[in-house]
Amino acid sequence: MTALPHSDTAAPRPRLALPGWSWNWLGVLPFALFALLFLILPTIQIVFGAFQTPDGAITLKNIAGLAEPNILHAAWISIKLSVISAIGGCIIGLAIAIAVIRGGLPSVLRDATMTFSGVASNFAGVPLAFAFIATLGRLGIVTLLLRDLFGINLAALGFNLISFTGLTLAYLYFQIPLMLLIIAPALDGLKREWREAAESLGAEGFEYWRRVALPVLWPSLLGTFALLFANAFGAVATAMALTGSSLSIIPIILFAQIRGDVLQDPHLGYAIAFGMIFITGIANLIYIILRSRAERWLK
Repeated sequence: MTALPHSDTAAPRPRLALPGWSWNWLGVLPFALFALLFLILPTIQIVFGAFQTPDGAITLKNIAGLAEPNILHAAWISIKLSVISAIGGCIIGLAIAIAVIRGGLPSVLRDATMTFSGVASNFAGVPLAFAFIATLGRLGIVTLLLRDLFGINLAALGFNLISFTGLTLAYLYFQIPLMLLIIAPALDGLKREWREAAESLGAEGFEYWRRVALPVLWPSLLGTFALLFANAFGAVATAMALTGSSLSIIPIILFAQIRGDVLQDPHLGYAIAFGMIFITGIANLIYIILRSRAERWLK
């Protein structure tokens, strides 16, 4: 028998590895800690605080307090503001997106529009309020130009920036670009073959959009509307900086109950925050469901 050659190199020993473990998880650790400290734990505290008294006892009094007339009135204004700004954002944003993405305009214009939308969708709070006051306030540059050059007095026409209408215009500033960013991938998903097939059957541009494109985009449009509603419903900094206490919306009521109101009741504030989380959670769930349906349709 021939002996097998002896090798001085030992066979590599298998490494011990935990199933599913990867060092790449360490890169996610900062985000997980941030979400835990600033999202998950505060949300848990709000949910438990909404059903507790200051002494820690279980109660439904805080939830019942949501039926107070001032809270219901503020909630109605917030819902109306969110719905109107979401509808306006969807309509105007969709028109701009169609013109820029499907209108055959130069690609440089699309890139510039999308870049601006990414910045404008996150431009809110005190800077946005100041920009609108400097533009459309009583001494704003646009207000003065309309008065001096064209004889148009916005105040005489009934326009007041520190009002529901003015706040809606301010919200549209970040709602429209957000709509543009979200609907752009759906518009890119419209296949050219669908347009060609519709034209071969005699459909004009309007008929194509009414019978083909809009039905395909409908889940994306409804989902984006839900997301814009949630985005406006939870906004507080812009409203506080622009209108102060002259317009009572639910985020301002919440802020007053927790931080600065004379009759402050933190646990009632927890209940208000719980209601806001519930409403925005439903809106975001609708967005996620409709977005998944739209993605399956556009594949």
